[in-house]
Amino acid sequence: MIKYYTRKNGYLQELEQPDVACWINITPPFSQEELEEIAKQYDFPIEFLTDSLDIDERSRYEREEEVRLILLNTPVLNEDKAENDAIFITIPIGIILTEVHIITISPYENPVLQLFLSEKVKNFNPSDERLFVLQIFEQTVYRYLTCLKQLNLRRNLIEKELYSSSRNQELKELLSIEKSLVYFVSSLSANELLKMKIKRTDFLAIKEDEDLTDLFESVIIDNSQAHDMANVYTNILNGTMDAYSSIISNNLNVDVRRLTLVTIVLSVPTFIASFYGMNIDLPFQQNPFAVVYVALISALLSILVAWYFQRNKRF
Repeated sequence: MIKYYTRKNGYLQELEQPDVACWINITPPFSQEELEEIAKQYDFPIEFLTDSLDIDERSRYEREEEVRLILLNTPVLNEDKAENDAIFITIPIGIILTEVHIITISPYENPVLQLFLSEKVKNFNPSDERLFVLQIFEQTVYRYLTCLKQLNLRRNLIEKELYSSSRNQELKELLSIEKSLVYFVSSLSANELLKMKIKRTDFLAIKEDEDLTDLFESVIIDNSQAHDMANVYTNILNGTMDAYSSIISNNLNVDVRRLTLVTIVLSVPTFIASFYGMNIDLPFQQNPFAVVYVALISALLSILVAWYFQRNKRF
């Protein structure tokens, strides 16, 4: 689906046909023929579009004559999540800057671009391509921060349930969070390198504009903070998993020790009864109350053994 947008009278309006300095947004569903037509119409390689649809594509930028491509990874909710899959995944946004248009493409409906379509971004104007690109960078970082807070909140809730539960469900959910954080750390690191390279090479030609330069600096700082947050949350989660593994191992050792001690205590009457099963002369065998005496002695010895273990804090 290919749509064209421009801003008129302070509002974002959809166009029937592309206009000068308009925003062309490409979202599924679309056909290969449509992509080839767009690439041919605006004279850039078809790989600019197809690479943007590969969810494993790394953040990068490149130039083909007067057309520039920026690939930026953004977080989205994993709609096809299986039991142990990540809650959030990262997908690329392809930003193609032609001489007269800005083109965006993503393999899924992207919440970052939806913010622009719903006009929730201040001072957004498709005709100002440099500001538009920086605003996409900025909203992407905000999206990461929002998702990180959601993951951390979910981790806290699961952690509270974890220490009072022996089920595997909580561990599976923590594994899903861990996978999401791994995606975030990798993508934020790649995005940070991309932005630093864009700044160093002045790829967006904003060096002479102080306001845009300051905005870009702020975006880079926010991206670095998000990257640090993702690393911190990952370390906390790893520590939680390690601590819970130690708790499970310790509880298992305690249970095995208690069962061993119970077995020892119960083996005392078994040991005594086994002697009285022998076909030899034994004490009390002629006494009519022999069974009672043997039972009492067995019980007494068992109690003494249990008391000894209890005194030495074995139970």
